[in-house]
Amino acid sequence: MMKELVNSMEYCDWFTIGIMAQSTNEAINALRKLEKRQHWPAHQLLTRPEQEGPVFLKANQVSGQAHVRIEYGLGEGILISGHSSDESQMTTTWGPLPLDFF
Repeated sequence: MMKELVNSMEYCDWFTIGIMAQSTNEAINALRKLEKRQHWPAHQLLTRPEQEGPVFLKANQVSGQAHVRIEYGLGEGILISGHSSDESQMTTTWGPLPLDFF
C-alpha cells in the first residue's frame, strides 16, 4: 500500500496533512515520520494545546506551518490531501492511515 500511495502522491504539487491522535506528542511524531519518509522540510509548529487530550494536527506544505488543537470525538489516523497548482485538478485525500504507517 505504501508504494501505491507514494506513486499517487507524485501527481500532486503540495499537501495538507491532518493527524488525529490521542496526544500532541503522538500527532507530532507521526508528522515527523511522514516528513522524513517524503523528504519534506519540517513544518513549523505554531500552536499546541496546553492541556492533554485527543488532538487534531493540521499541517500545510505551502505555509510550512502546523497547528494542534484539542478535538474530541475523532478517530485516529493520518489524512493526506494532495493539491495541484492547476485548479481544474481535483483534490485527493488518502486515509485515515495508521499513525505508524510511515
